Amino acid sequence: MRAFIFPGQGSQSVGMGMALAEASGVARELFQEVDEALGQNLFRLMAGGPQDELTLTENAQPAIMANALATLRVLEREGGMLLADKAHYVAGHSLGEYTALAAADAFDVPTTARLLKLRGQAMQAAVPVGQGAMAALIGVDFEIARSIAEEAAQGEVCTAANDNAPGQVVVSGHKAAVERAIQVAKERGFKRALLLPVSAPFHSPLMEPAARAMEEALGSANLRPPLVPVYANVTAAPAEDPTEIRRLLVEQVTGLVRWRESVAAMAEAGVTHFVEFGGKVLGPMVKRIAPDASTTSVISMDDIEALVKEI
Repeated sequence: MRAFIFPGQGSQSVGMGMALAEASGVARELFQEVDEALGQNLFRLMAGGPQDELTLTENAQPAIMANALATLRVLEREGGMLLADKAHYVAGHSLGEYTALAAADAFDVPTTARLLKLRGQAMQAAVPVGQGAMAALIGVDFEIARSIAEEAAQGEVCTAANDNAPGQVVVSGHKAAVERAIQVAKERGFKRALLLPVSAPFHSPLMEPAARAMEEALGSANLRPPLVPVYANVTAAPAEDPTEIRRLLVEQVTGLVRWRESVAAMAEAGVTHFVEFGGKVLGPMVKRIAPDASTTSVISMDDIEALVKEI
């Protein structure tokens, strides 16, 4: 069995999608579709930067989605390989869940682009710059990370936000509380604990205003049942019902990204091959969670052609 998976924020880089667009009219068409939906030349920003503007949450989220979907669309249209025939499940990390839903035809591309633009804007606006933070705790298992966050909170918000892989947990919340979490981790003997270069405390209760904004936007968005089940971040379980998917996407804004559990659950369900579109971030996490599974990263035309031969 096979799962198609899609990366989250942090996988953006200047030049993303450029080689694929030069090689494929199908990719160019996808990027143009996103640009028209947003009313901005996002692809020019993806191709040429500047990096700080591309990294802005409201730009990074639709850019990462567009880059991943372009690789999938080229695979389907030029490689003659349909997702519904080759994937049993889809999943994505944080914003990647929207990409996964678009890949499985639950959202159309323009709707996905607009939702992610709004999601980025709403998440950035939820907390004034400088008041929130996120930190990676390396070598710390989830339950210990959660106890570190609880100890560090001291009346503020500090919570486990991303359970990425064994020994890789991200905490999120008020900046002072997150800084205390780093100190608590080091006092407990975990030497690698560091602030992440993000501008807001994603996946924490501080994102509640963004959750409400997404609830309103998702309420009017056209959402179809996905062609294959999507493993939801907040439940680490497959979902297919549009009403349930809407609810889970709202909960995801403030909730824990249960990526480690999601991959483990897919492996338990029989998935032996994980194919990551548009990045090389999730594959190493998958190998730490499910060492016996195989992983493939698909970014370039060469990657697409190799995948066609492989599967």
